Amino acid sequence: MTYKAVELSKLNVNRGNDRHGELENETAAIAWLFTRHQSQMKKLARDIADSGGIYEPPLVYPEGHSFIVFDGNRRITCMKLLANPKRAPSSELQKFFDGLKAEWSGSFPTKITCRVETDRDEIDEILFRRHTGSQGGVGQANWDGRMKTTFVNRTGKGGSLNVADEIEERLAQANLLPERKKVPRSNLNRLLSAEPFRNRVGISAAKGRFQFIRKEEAVLPALARIVDDLANRRITLDDVWDVDRKSEYLDALEKEGILPTAADAYDASGKKVAKGKADRPKGKPKAQKPQRRTRLIPGMDYGVAWSGRLQRHRAIWEELQFNLELDSHPNAIAVLCRVLIELSVDNYIRQASLTSVVEPDALVKKLIGCAEDLGTKGKVPKRYLEVVRKARNMDAIISVDTLNKYVHSSSLAPAPDHLTAIWDTFAELIVHCLNE
Repeated sequence: MTYKAVELSKLNVNRGNDRHGELENETAAIAWLFTRHQSQMKKLARDIADSGGIYEPPLVYPEGHSFIVFDGNRRITCMKLLANPKRAPSSELQKFFDGLKAEWSGSFPTKITCRVETDRDEIDEILFRRHTGSQGGVGQANWDGRMKTTFVNRTGKGGSLNVADEIEERLAQANLLPERKKVPRSNLNRLLSAEPFRNRVGISAAKGRFQFIRKEEAVLPALARIVDDLANRRITLDDVWDVDRKSEYLDALEKEGILPTAADAYDASGKKVAKGKADRPKGKPKAQKPQRRTRLIPGMDYGVAWSGRLQRHRAIWEELQFNLELDSHPNAIAVLCRVLIELSVDNYIRQASLTSVVEPDALVKKLIGCAEDLGTKGKVPKRYLEVVRKARNMDAIISVDTLNKYVHSSSLAPAPDHLTAIWDTFAELIVHCLNE
């Protein structure tokens, strides 16, 4: 750890800030802060202008010739916009920052004193203590639940289950650990920090329980290869830092034939739960009274790996899952649901390089084309593929034609029950398309 005066122009607002998850670039990260917290950001900017600078050094990590800000993004954002008001995301904000800069007393600083940390694990430990809860009095509690979840899904820290420990235990039992090499648990947890990545290697940690979802004889060699790559530094922290880099590494393993496939899946009667130290005896579950659904997307974790290119997809998803209510906003929900479906299949078409369908095609053709490609790859069962194909029939209960009418018809009003039926039908396909 060192303290260093860093040029403001070399400080990058973090596009992967855990407040919002991965975004496309610094400009998008700045816009997000003002979209969600404009009043607070303006107050902070005025305070900085009145004070003549910032006092608490931001926490930064060197990357090439610049530095990524990990703590202090709001302050650095304000300083950048004070230095160049034209970068503000609206004309009203540009005038606001122009006015503040004109009031600045003395010369405007071109360098900011920062705490420079070169160990990313150390950075995550600092963030964990500052933002994910009081930690018995040693941390701050200024992230909400979704922000904490984003942090856990990025780093693997703070979850109820240590996936790396579970993997090490099972590899040791199978005599598959690398010889005389320490298992890099931190990087292993980071790589497998979210359920989509765990599922790709044949395991699950849903509900805090370690489980094989592919046959052990196919999963264990894949896990052994991953651990060996990490232990021998063929794969380093930089290679598993964000969603895209994690996906690239797992894609490479898939092309080599290392990862388990759909052919290794347990059937419904043969699914096994891995036994290990994470298992705990549980009492008899109590019958719960069914709760009335108030939003289109239920409040569960669907296991979507939100990369920066899915910025708008995620914003729409979160509106449908956390904000809009079925009884109060059925029209908005109907339109956004259709938009989310189309954006999702378009993402799959691009990422999977489909040639059977293209983005300008009709939505129904794209839906079926994506579903058929997923079926060919063994990612969706034939029965589900038939359900999606039925959506092209205009007289079907769940049809794309109905979705289109919700947008364009002046007489057809969406009903909450029908909207939830549409979501429940297409949710599996949407998640596959987003995770491509």
